[in-house]
Amino acid sequence: MSENTTPDRLNEVGVLKRREIEARLVAPLLERLAATYGDGVYEVARDVIVDVAREQGAALADAVGGTTLADFAAGLGAWSADGALETEVRQLDDGVFAFDVTRCRYAEMYRSLGLADLGATLSCNRDGSLIEGFNPNVRFTRTRTIMSGADHCDFRFELVDTPVDVAPRPPDGGQPS
Repeated sequence: MSENTTPDRLNEVGVLKRREIEARLVAPLLERLAATYGDGVYEVARDVIVDVAREQGAALADAVGGTTLADFAAGLGAWSADGALETEVRQLDDGVFAFDVTRCRYAEMYRSLGLADLGATLSCNRDGSLIEGFNPNVRFTRTRTIMSGADHCDFRFELVDTPVDVAPRPPDGGQPS
């Protein structure tokens, strides 16, 4: 990917609104590409989204001026803006940042557009990659998502001594099985 010299000002739009704009454009584009070239285009899209999320994680670390879990927690405001996420922090210390999402307007928006399956790719799939770009020594786990029908999402970030292996993520954005 080419280096971007223009400052990232996309969060001025709001992440929730940006995801809706992306979904309204990307969904028909992917459908047409898949009809022409096969379902492999969805895998390519997932890979691109993961790469972009890693880059955004690195940019977030630069923007907040650090890579601790407290820095990460402090930098997540853009994703919750406009009531996009309702969360309950379970733990935040030097080694663990754990929270639950109890309402996800991203999932609500994708469902309202009839794009719940694609929503996992466009949004949930980014979460683990974002932290990889932010700090590769943080292990991300999530066992459930509202997008996949659970009553909450359980985000768990744990600082580890060695960098986490970067492995492909399943479509729901959770840990590989």
